[in-house]
Amino acid sequence: MLSIINSFGLLGLDGYLVKVEVDINKGLPSYDVVGLADASIKESKQRVVSAIKNQKYKYPVNKITINLAPADTKKEGSIYDLPISIAILSATSQIEMKKEELKDFAFIGELSLDGSLRKIKGVLPILITARKLKIKNVIVPFENGSEARFIEGLTVYPAKNLEDVVKFLNKEIDLTPVMNLSYDEIKTTNRTSSDFSHIKGQASAKRALEISAAGGHNVLMIGPPGSGKTMLAKAFPTILPDMTFEEALESTKIHSIAGTLDNDVGIIAERPFRSPHHTTTIVALAGGGAKAKPGEISLAHNGVLFLDEMPEYNLHTLEALRQPLEDGVITVSRNMQTVVYPANFILIASMNPCPCGNYGSTLKPCKCSPSQIHKYLSKLSGPLMDRIDMYIEVDSVSYNDISTKAQEESSSEIKKRVDAARKIQSNRYKGKKIYSNSKMTNQMIKEFCVLDDECNALLENAFAKLKLTARAYSRILKVARTIADLDNSLNIKMEHLIEAINYRNLDDKYWT
Repeated sequence: MLSIINSFGLLGLDGYLVKVEVDINKGLPSYDVVGLADASIKESKQRVVSAIKNQKYKYPVNKITINLAPADTKKEGSIYDLPISIAILSATSQIEMKKEELKDFAFIGELSLDGSLRKIKGVLPILITARKLKIKNVIVPFENGSEARFIEGLTVYPAKNLEDVVKFLNKEIDLTPVMNLSYDEIKTTNRTSSDFSHIKGQASAKRALEISAAGGHNVLMIGPPGSGKTMLAKAFPTILPDMTFEEALESTKIHSIAGTLDNDVGIIAERPFRSPHHTTTIVALAGGGAKAKPGEISLAHNGVLFLDEMPEYNLHTLEALRQPLEDGVITVSRNMQTVVYPANFILIASMNPCPCGNYGSTLKPCKCSPSQIHKYLSKLSGPLMDRIDMYIEVDSVSYNDISTKAQEESSSEIKKRVDAARKIQSNRYKGKKIYSNSKMTNQMIKEFCVLDDECNALLENAFAKLKLTARAYSRILKVARTIADLDNSLNIKMEHLIEAINYRNLDDKYWT
């Protein structure tokens, strides 16, 4: 008695088809799983046997061989409990649906001992693969149903337990398929409780963050404790452009695999804001572990990665940011597999300028010696700092700033200017597979960041005086291009370039 059931596995962000083949023959009772199955799959015997018996179905007392094909690909996780159970019940004729009809179905889900189905990770990339392979129907755990609402061309049936699945296949009951939603139906405006109108003063920092949002530039805020760096960072997502459906789907795939997806929403509709603690390990930040799972860098994809008090992070952990800041992806290599995860995020970092926090402050004196300041600032390497586009000084707010009754500009007003600048960039880079100035290649910089003779002379002087690298040179031009876009200017003018250069002055002040 042989039965073959469709299921899926995960390799990085992509699903792949797995054929669950169950052969039941005469012989001493046994339960063998082959096909490069990990420990969690081999442990499925106890869950499958108990679930079948507790759901009042007959478990065969025979020699059972289970093959997960393709046999040369590592399989992991508990998602094969349901397809294995269905294959066993089909092989023992307890499922009446013909084998030809079963070919149109795929099954994924973890079983509890009583036969109920538990939520699993990575359903969204699996469903996308199923649609590509033209599999018509997929049965998933009930709690994963919300992830299927945005996948058209596929019928997804959420089920609560094994009995419901079997009765549905035997046409004894009907399962209600997931109803499709359009992305616009779930987009929400309740982005966060923070707003730039709540932050008093700090006009220069707000201006810099507006430029960062408009062009996707990385920012480092330097200032004493209590100056508002964290508040500014938390309000930053409120001025970012809304996510497109393609961006939302890509971010949702990552969060689905990581198991951080909200069951009620089923999709990442707002740009992620990740703020890992400074004790975060390199594996937690970059991703990895035995199963090469995504880390904070990838979970921040299409959103913001906020590192508060950056020098407090482990040096080796911070150095893991180099590749993704440059390439927009991160490669996680482990013994079993190598996975490339997207990591296109805006880095917003903050730090004190010295151990006491008051170096450079106009309101409080610094108590640190020059050697202490140098040692503190040296925790950040030159190559890492070179990948940050803009440095901002955020000084303590005065009493007059706090007590003023003047209304600060709201996030919604700033966002209008950001959206207008992003629209200019979207039209400029149409067909080039980039969406913001920060991702320009060297060839694009030559094409879209043309300077007149006066601007060239200024940049040449700044290059020599500030001892800039080639990377810093290109980042200044990218920031200047964004400032020009905010000004709705076709060309980069002198005032745009001066402002962009000023965002690199702190490099000379603190690190030279």
